[in-house]
Amino acid sequence: MTADAALMPAAFIGHGSPMNALERNRYTTAWRAFGQATLRPRALLVVSAHWFIHATAVTAMARPPTIHDFYGFPDELFAFDYPAPGAPDVAEEVAEIAKPHWVGLDRDSWGIDHGTWSVLAHMFPEADVPVVQLSINALQPLDYHLELGARLAPLRRRGVLIVGSGNVVHNLGLLDFAGGEAGFDWARRFDEAVRASMTGAPGDVLSGAHGADFRQAVPTPDHFIPVLYLAALADAAGDPAQVLVEGYALGSLSMTSYTLGADCPQVTGGPEPAPGLPDPSVVSPDETNL
Repeated sequence: MTADAALMPAAFIGHGSPMNALERNRYTTAWRAFGQATLRPRALLVVSAHWFIHATAVTAMARPPTIHDFYGFPDELFAFDYPAPGAPDVAEEVAEIAKPHWVGLDRDSWGIDHGTWSVLAHMFPEADVPVVQLSINALQPLDYHLELGARLAPLRRRGVLIVGSGNVVHNLGLLDFAGGEAGFDWARRFDEAVRASMTGAPGDVLSGAHGADFRQAVPTPDHFIPVLYLAALADAAGDPAQVLVEGYALGSLSMTSYTLGADCPQVTGGPEPAPGLPDPSVVSPDETNL
C-alpha cells in the first residue's frame, strides 16, 4: 500500500556515527519504529549533512550507488550496501522547486551517502523505496534553507517522505570520549532551545542562532541545516514537530530526532548508548567525516 494520495509525514534524524547502520540501540529502534508507522512512500527525499557543496543539486540516477564517505571505521561498514533505486521522476519534481545548478543522472554525481543510508537501513531495511537526495548549498544563508524547505511542502501530498539527516549539536572538536551519554551544559542548552522551537513555534527555530551556545553547538552549519527543512515543513503545515527520540553522545553530539505528522510516539528509555567513533589515537574525529 502506498501513500500517493495521503499527506506523508516528515522527519529530522540525529544520525550520529555511521556505525548506527550496523547496531541496534534506542536511536535505531526509534528510526525503525518511524518507518514501520509510515505508509509506504512513493519516494524518499533526503537532505543529508554529508552532501554539503557549493551548489544546489539533485540526484536523479536510476540506481544510486552507496557512498562510503568516511574514514577509520571497520571493514564491515565499508562493505555495507543500501541498493535502493532512484526516482528520476521525483528528482524532476524536486528540480522544478529547487531550481538546482545541476541534476545528477550518472553514478559519478553523488548517490546515497552515509547520512542517508545509515538511517534508512533501519527505517526501510528492505531498501525498496526509491531515494532522491537534495544537496545543501553551502553558499546560501540559513534563511534560504528555511524558505526552500517550505517550498518543498507540496511534495508531501505527492507521496514523498522528506527526511533531514544531521545533528542539532555537532562539534567534533570538543568530543569527550569518556563522556558516554552525557551532554555538555552548552550542548544541552542549545538542544533544548531548538526543541522548544520545533515543538512550539517551528518557524522561530533560528531565533537561537546566535551567542556562545550556537557557536559551540554549530561550529559549521552542515549538520544543523537539515533540521531547518523539517522546521519549515512544520511551519508550512501549521503543526509543531514531535520528538521521536532524544539523547547525547560523547558530550558534544545531540542525537535528538523529530517527526511531523507521524503516528509514532516518542521512544524513551533503554540502556543502549549511541555507538562511538574510531580510536582517536588512530584517526582524529575531524578526519572520520562523521
